[in-house]
Amino acid sequence: MFILANFLSALAMVVSLVLTLYMWLIIARAILSWVSPDPYNPIVRFLYSATEPLLYRVRRTVPAIAGGIDLSPIIVIAGIYFLQVFLVQSLQDMALVLR
Repeated sequence: MFILANFLSALAMVVSLVLTLYMWLIIARAILSWVSPDPYNPIVRFLYSATEPLLYRVRRTVPAIAGGIDLSPIIVIAGIYFLQVFLVQSLQDMALVLR
C-alpha cells in the first residue's frame, strides 16, 4: 500500500505545481492586459494561447461588470485556489491514510 500512498503524494505535489504555474500565467496575462504588448512577441502569444481557452469559457458565463472590467482572471484564480485547497489536500490526506 505504501507504493499507492507515495504515488498519491507525488501526484498531489505535481498537481499543486501545475496549478501554481497556471495561476502565474493568468496573473502575467492580466498584467499584460494593462499595457499594449506586441501581439507578435512569442511570450505574449504563448500567454494568450495558454490562458485564453479557460478565460474565454469564464467570460461567456460571467459578463463584464460596468465599465468593462473583466473578472474572468479573478474567477479563474479563485478556482485554482479552490482546487489547490480541495484536490491537493484530499490527495495528500488519502496518501497519509494509506501509509
